[in-house]
Amino acid sequence: MTTTLNIAAIGDLHITRKSAGVWQPIFAQANERADVLLLAGDLTDYGLPEEAHILVNELSRTVKIPIVAVLGNHDFESGKQTEVKAILGEAGVVVLDGDTHEVGDVGFVGVKGFCGGFGRRTLEPWGEPMIKEFGREAMNEGMKLESGLARLRTRQRVALLHYAPVETTVAGEPLEIFPFLGSSRLEEPLNRYAVAAVFHGHAHRGAPEGRTREGIPVYNVAAPLLRRTYPDAPPFRIVTI
Repeated sequence: MTTTLNIAAIGDLHITRKSAGVWQPIFAQANERADVLLLAGDLTDYGLPEEAHILVNELSRTVKIPIVAVLGNHDFESGKQTEVKAILGEAGVVVLDGDTHEVGDVGFVGVKGFCGGFGRRTLEPWGEPMIKEFGREAMNEGMKLESGLARLRTRQRVALLHYAPVETTVAGEPLEIFPFLGSSRLEEPLNRYAVAAVFHGHAHRGAPEGRTREGIPVYNVAAPLLRRTYPDAPPFRIVTI
């Protein structure tokens, strides 16, 4: 017998030293309304262990449902991402980086993702060594995502990212920065494995919803975007799978 799973998703918390107590009411609402909480990267502001400790304290006081997360670019800022991940893991947060996690009969795959642009304007790893390295990073993230999706045998698959896999959910941002908001290399595995839903953050001025070329729903759950788009609702998205 299949059952439904209510997912609460939010990204771009940007926890700072001054965030203590700020997120507890929001997490409490997510805990009441969902079966699992997804955190779509940029959990900390400067990638500092002390910021991660504040976040896990906020979560531990209110959230009793499973928590699945990926890191974002801000979480790498201070070069302490391994320590940040460990702090989250010790508190029971499942931090994915090409890994999978199952909740009931829904399987989750998470990667940070990377830049590179969309469609025909996607940057190719060609030319100078630095451009090749840049392009390979996006390709590697796409391959990690595909590998994780291939391992899952659950009824449904859900992808959790930080960077956007499609252009539609970054629409509203300045055109000049589109290539730095995500990459179409993340979209190809999503279509190939027909995931049920995709969640990402990063694009604070983007659009809350979009679809892949194959019609898979993509949700931009960056908290600043959700606050602005839905000012009368808490800044997380509820999706039922």
